[in-house]
Amino acid sequence: MSDDLNRQIFKEEAYDLLGELETGLLELEESPDDMDLVNQVFRALHTIKGSGAMFGFEDIAEFTHEVETVFDMVRNGDLPVTPELSSLTLKARDYIKKMLDGSEEPGVVDPDMMQEILEGLQAVTSSDAIEAAPEIVVLEDATGDSLEVSEEAGEEAGGEQPALSVRHEYQIVLTPKGDAIVEESMLVSLFSELGNLGELHMISHPEEGGGAPLWKLSLISDVIKDNIQDVFFFADADLDFDIFEVGQDVSNKPAGPEEAVKQQAKAPNESLPQSVEDDDFDEETPRLGEILVKTGEVTEEDIQEALKKQKPLGQILAEEGKIAPEKVETAVREQVLGKERDAHKRRQDSLSSIRVAADKLDYLVDLVGELVIVQAQITQVVSERRDPAMIALAEELERLSDELRDSTLGIRMLPIGTSFSKFRRLVRDLSGELGKEIGLSTSGEDTELDKTVIERLGDPMVHLLRNSIGHGIETPDERRAAGKPPQGMIFLSAEHSGGEVLIQIVDDGKGMASKMIREKAIERGLITKETELSEKELLKLIFEPGFSTATEVTNVSGRGVGMDVVKRAIDSLRGSIDIDSKPGKGTTITIRLPLTLAIIDGLQVQVGDGYYVIPLSLVEECVELAGSDVESEESDQRILHLRGEIVPYIHLREWFGIESERPAIEQIVITGVEGSRIGIVVDTVIGEHQTVIKSLGRVYKDVEGLSGATIKGDGSIALILDIPRLVRRVIADSR
Repeated sequence: MSDDLNRQIFKEEAYDLLGELETGLLELEESPDDMDLVNQVFRALHTIKGSGAMFGFEDIAEFTHEVETVFDMVRNGDLPVTPELSSLTLKARDYIKKMLDGSEEPGVVDPDMMQEILEGLQAVTSSDAIEAAPEIVVLEDATGDSLEVSEEAGEEAGGEQPALSVRHEYQIVLTPKGDAIVEESMLVSLFSELGNLGELHMISHPEEGGGAPLWKLSLISDVIKDNIQDVFFFADADLDFDIFEVGQDVSNKPAGPEEAVKQQAKAPNESLPQSVEDDDFDEETPRLGEILVKTGEVTEEDIQEALKKQKPLGQILAEEGKIAPEKVETAVREQVLGKERDAHKRRQDSLSSIRVAADKLDYLVDLVGELVIVQAQITQVVSERRDPAMIALAEELERLSDELRDSTLGIRMLPIGTSFSKFRRLVRDLSGELGKEIGLSTSGEDTELDKTVIERLGDPMVHLLRNSIGHGIETPDERRAAGKPPQGMIFLSAEHSGGEVLIQIVDDGKGMASKMIREKAIERGLITKETELSEKELLKLIFEPGFSTATEVTNVSGRGVGMDVVKRAIDSLRGSIDIDSKPGKGTTITIRLPLTLAIIDGLQVQVGDGYYVIPLSLVEECVELAGSDVESEESDQRILHLRGEIVPYIHLREWFGIESERPAIEQIVITGVEGSRIGIVVDTVIGEHQTVIKSLGRVYKDVEGLSGATIKGDGSIALILDIPRLVRRVIADSR
């Protein structure tokens, strides 16, 4: 059970690392000299390799090791980042993902593909390829800072430079967490992984040391400290660890402030600045004494003797009478406590998020939805009985259910950038396949949307991007002929707009020719030659099943499958899609989506015996409509003069064919969508209502103006109005 759980945890973490790896590689293609990106890629590969070996994924560890070795050469300056290397590493990333997917299903992976990738990496790292890049020589300036210069520059600086040793000696101290019991058998895989990094020796273990149980290890390796820390990422044992460079104090930590004062006196080298300020260097920077010993000017004993003569900063200040000795002791106590707080904060940060299975989260949302319905029923019953005590309790329950609802839905909200990132790879690969130069620019990645909406939005977005790449952006030659730069651009953005999220895909391609669309529509029998359509209506024909303007079938387009699928997918999300195109300039596709598909705040209204809910985020105000105004209405023009503004309105009674007598005074709910305002005429406005959205059956899926239903407090049904669609219909009719 424990092994299965650990393997599952590894797979989840590995999928995240593969996502980071892909993002890093795509960014590295644009900035091949960025060493931070190189290190990011290397560390992702190293962690996958090390953790894979630890949890029994030896095939993944062995394959990843080959790729990691190549990027170790890049990191050391022995190999340049080229498009070929990026492409091969992206293929390797895909293959690692296949190996993870196939870990439970043998036969999914393709050994021939692995061999092809390995041969490609071998070709990239061949001597010819390496010689093509200028060799990097690492020198040190007078201050000990590292400098990177080319081989030619190194010769000019003084001929051959001696190779500098990069091997380090570390001491590692392991202690059980809290009261955890750590069996020696649990450390076997951990010690094995550490041994793969270099020469590992056991200094002491609990049976030898006595007192607090701890293990002391010595590791001589050429890796940096971060790589050693990665080994403990998936450690099975409940251990805290500390890693020290040789020369640092690896003894047990002080038990209290008094002991800390003694340690301060014993280790002045840690508190006093040397020839330059210690704070100016990081932990990897060699100290002055280490440099002098390395050059042979002095011995280690000379350094230790000199250090004994130095005094801690607090002692110097006390001897000069600038501060009382007890104040120094107090400051040291604060320093120790501060370090402990920082360590605690780091531990808390590492535990600040947990993984939750998606089905558990969906079940929680369903339960909250049912709770909201029950709360509405309780509120209705209490209001009928008019018991002050019960009303107070019902109001408190409503407040708590509101907070629980918002908190639960907030957990489901994710930044849409998690979806945007994968589209970079799509644009890169597809543009290369079609011989086009296309860049992708994104904005609004922090815009949050319901997890379910993001997941279901993935396929429609892929179709739309493929369409922009295949149909919209021209080839470099065509763009030059049209006076455009050879590289086309696709702009992907997201932003909040009222209670919706607005997503736009904009390209600077050739746009859509409405004349060609009309001819194709007539050819396919979608319209007749006599049919008159506006520019917008013609463009919407591309969403009809089987419609395509492509002259030939390719891997990307031409079969007439895709845009109708996109339309159905967006409709199923209670969203809308709009298209605008200018020949020679480009195309803009706009998608509007609700923030969530689960629970919304709504305004409950009544028409006849039926109840309806209008999303509260779209409601601007409510006004009265007198009977005299209704009688004077013209059949083709229904306009309300509202504070000097003309607002068209629609009768919900007539829209749904409700046969009942109109009240003397009706209510108009003024709604705003896409910059337009229209009124919805109803009999009565009841008030705000927490709305748990339930899907309608197939019978009602084509009823225009409805997006779902909800259960009221008395158990009856209220229909949820699709206001954006009603608005667009009213505006179209008014034109």
